[in-house]
Amino acid sequence: MSMNTTTEVAKVGSIEISFETGKLAKQTNAVVIRCGGTAVLVSALASKEPKALPFLPLTVEYREPNYAGGKIPGGYFKREGRPTDPEILTCRLIDRPIRPLFPKGYRFDTQIIVSALSHDKVHEPDVLAITATSAALAISDIPWDGPIAGVRVARVGGRLVAFPTWDEIHEADIVLVVAVSRDAIVMVEGGADQALEADMIDALMFAKEVAQPLIDAQIRLRERVGKPKREFIPPATDAALEADVFAAAEGPYRDALTILGKHERHGALSAAGKATQALLAEKYPERAVEIDAALAKLEKKLVRRQVVDQGRRIDGRGTRDIRPIYIEVRPFERPHGSALFQRGETQALVTTTLGTEHDAQRLDTIRGDVTRTFMLHYNFPPFCTGEVKPLRGQSRREVGHGALAERALRWVLPDREKFPYTIRIVSETFESNGSSSMAAVCGGCLSLMDAGVPVLAPVAGIAMGLMQEGEQIAVLSDILGDEDHLGDMDFKVTGTAKGITALQMDIKIKGLTRKVLQDALDQAREGRLHILDKMLAVLPAARPDISQYAPRIVTIQVKIDKLRDIIGPGGKTIRAIIEQTGCAINIEDSGRVSIASSNPASILRARQLIEGLTAEAEVGAIYHGVVKRVVDFGAFVEILPGTDGLVHISELEDGRVERVSDVVREGDEVVVKVLNVDQSGKIRLSRKAAFGVDPSQVQNLRG
Repeated sequence: MSMNTTTEVAKVGSIEISFETGKLAKQTNAVVIRCGGTAVLVSALASKEPKALPFLPLTVEYREPNYAGGKIPGGYFKREGRPTDPEILTCRLIDRPIRPLFPKGYRFDTQIIVSALSHDKVHEPDVLAITATSAALAISDIPWDGPIAGVRVARVGGRLVAFPTWDEIHEADIVLVVAVSRDAIVMVEGGADQALEADMIDALMFAKEVAQPLIDAQIRLRERVGKPKREFIPPATDAALEADVFAAAEGPYRDALTILGKHERHGALSAAGKATQALLAEKYPERAVEIDAALAKLEKKLVRRQVVDQGRRIDGRGTRDIRPIYIEVRPFERPHGSALFQRGETQALVTTTLGTEHDAQRLDTIRGDVTRTFMLHYNFPPFCTGEVKPLRGQSRREVGHGALAERALRWVLPDREKFPYTIRIVSETFESNGSSSMAAVCGGCLSLMDAGVPVLAPVAGIAMGLMQEGEQIAVLSDILGDEDHLGDMDFKVTGTAKGITALQMDIKIKGLTRKVLQDALDQAREGRLHILDKMLAVLPAARPDISQYAPRIVTIQVKIDKLRDIIGPGGKTIRAIIEQTGCAINIEDSGRVSIASSNPASILRARQLIEGLTAEAEVGAIYHGVVKRVVDFGAFVEILPGTDGLVHISELEDGRVERVSDVVREGDEVVVKVLNVDQSGKIRLSRKAAFGVDPSQVQNLRG
């Protein structure tokens, strides 16, 4: 049996990326994309009949099975479970750029299933999955306005690199995932180490340029094996009905759109809509769905024209105006750090909790075991929008918003060598009308500072929008939820006073120029600095010390060959220290030992015990020791755990000593000075040389 495999190859710089179809999963529209030793399979299918739904029923599923990386899953079940957060985030990376390219009114159940088949641990499968999804849709019979291509761009050592390796990603100061079409950027997700706006735009333009060979290869593949697109006729619009709806509802809708409060405005729009339905029910019986569609079109038209023509927004603000901000730091006592951040009708309570290395999250991934010591969890309960819905696990949206806020703050965290804590931030959205993820960033930064985390620089975030009517473009600062829904581009920018730390863009229009992007990012910077000023007026800097309720962590460095002395046979010694002091102790292979407790005295005791186990005798040092054995020529004194030295009979007293037992006996506690340590490790001590020393100079490291 032969396989009719069709292959197309694209070269992006020195990287070769291939597309294959016809060999695997032949009962669907499937494409395998390869880069190095990484391979990803994508299937795209749509139902034969449309669904009676008011939205596009598109689902995207992405999985990274452990076998792709040559691993057996951990845990008891030994098989993959629910999608991990990185898998959910990749689903979103695929969904966001492809969704706007389906025809308006398209209601066929459409499913994209993506699976990483092989992972060489050099080339990342997530960004390849975006391009492979486009290729699968391109060769299918599904109507779709592609192709697009996904590319990860990193700036490493000042040089922009496409499809960076894993090591290059972790060396870079800019990392972006960009989805592009032939003539437009359609989606951006990424972060940077306080990068300038111009540098971010350079990276975006670079991504658009280098991605073109991937689009060319998809077009060639479609020409060779693509199926004819199924006929799709968008639902017809009744011009007469639409005109009657506009005539009946335009006045009430204009009045409703001047109301500042979200719920009051929505209530007025709903009442106007019901009145219009009642007015037109006799003329257009059983056409309520079409009337609702016309009302939605009217609202969009009125809002956009008002913004573009008059520069006035739904809530009366100008395009650059930021809603009123209220900030309260430490509204509650026991969280290690907390902040209440409110901007307009969006409110978030954000807390920071400090933990030890034992609190770090350990993940079983395709790449191997991964440890996370910084986590940001974003919650969006239904009451925050005044709705009644079941409270279930976190949605994909919540995972995505949390990841964006986490990326925004990760760049300014202190080095773990200086601040060895596990950090968890939780953002509880209590009210929402736009920008709740940016409230998580602002509140998250304030809660870090309140917890005493020495951040490198404060971070703020702002959600921006863009509306275009003909040649007129309006960029909106601090958008409302309705403006997000009705606009042509929404983007979120976070950063310090110096530069950008995270960027997320979803773009629905084509042909945005570099100048428009530059103007939009400059306006976002203006808004970000305004918010930073408000934050720093409340809390100018991180608190000088961590919360009294947080664990204190002390780290010491010991010689690697001394670790066995701390651990002891079968872990007996370290368990005894933990039991005796109540401290949490973590030992690393590098010799770094972390001691954590909320009780400073316990930390001090644990440190003394560990230093006693690992210390080495120093010439000239004074020790408090115990006589272990008496012989004719002197006494052996233990000055460190398991470490003895000899006090010769001539070093016991200032005068002549006839017998050692006349001065010391076994079990006596004595103060001695180290005279010498020879090459074999033998220690020569003196009792008489320690006479009259200051007690503060005496070391007692025996435990």
